Amino acid sequence: MPDFFDIVRAQRACRHFAPDDVPDADLEAMLTAATHAPSAENLQPWEFVVVRDPPRRAAIGALAAELWAGGARAWAAPHLSDALLSEVDAAVEAGGFGGAPVLIVVAGRRTGQASDGMLASSIYTCVQNLLLAANALGYGSGLTTLTTVVAGRLSAIVELPEDLQPMAVVPVGRPARPLGPPRRIAARD
Repeated sequence: MPDFFDIVRAQRACRHFAPDDVPDADLEAMLTAATHAPSAENLQPWEFVVVRDPPRRAAIGALAAELWAGGARAWAAPHLSDALLSEVDAAVEAGGFGGAPVLIVVAGRRTGQASDGMLASSIYTCVQNLLLAANALGYGSGLTTLTTVVAGRLSAIVELPEDLQPMAVVPVGRPARPLGPPRRIAARD
C-alpha cells in the first residue's frame, strides 16, 4: 500500500474510465474509509447508493449532460482552461461521467439537529476519505455535484427517501489512461 502522503499528493479527478468492474471488496473498503471521516456532532449523516446498473448510470449521465448543455458549461467555461474544458466535455459525452463503471451517490440525512452547513461539513469530509481510499486502491474517482442542483430528479433516479439529500456523485473505476500529477498551488507561510 502506498504511503499516505504519496496518496494525498497524487489525488486528482479522473474523468475517463476503463470499463473494468470494481470488486465489492474494494467498494466496501472505500465506503468503510468514507465512514471514518469526522462529522459535525458525530451525527454521521451519510448514506451511499452504489449505482452499477447501466440504465441508472445512463440516466444520471443523461441528467449531467442535460445540465452541462443547459447552462453549466457556459458558466464554467470562463473559469476553466481550454484543456480542462475539453476534458470535461469529453467526459460528459462519454456517458456523463467518463464511462465510470460505478457511480456512488453520497447523500446526507436531514434531521432536525443538522443544519445545511453541518450536513455539508460532514458529507464532504466523508467524500474526501472516499476519494483517497479509491486512489490508495489504484482507482480513479472524482467529486461531482452538478446533478445535485436538481436533487429531486437525482433522488428519483436512485430512489432516495425524502429525508436524504443527494450531495455528491463520485464516479469510480480504473483510469482509462495514466493520470498525470495534480496541479496545485503550493502551501504558503
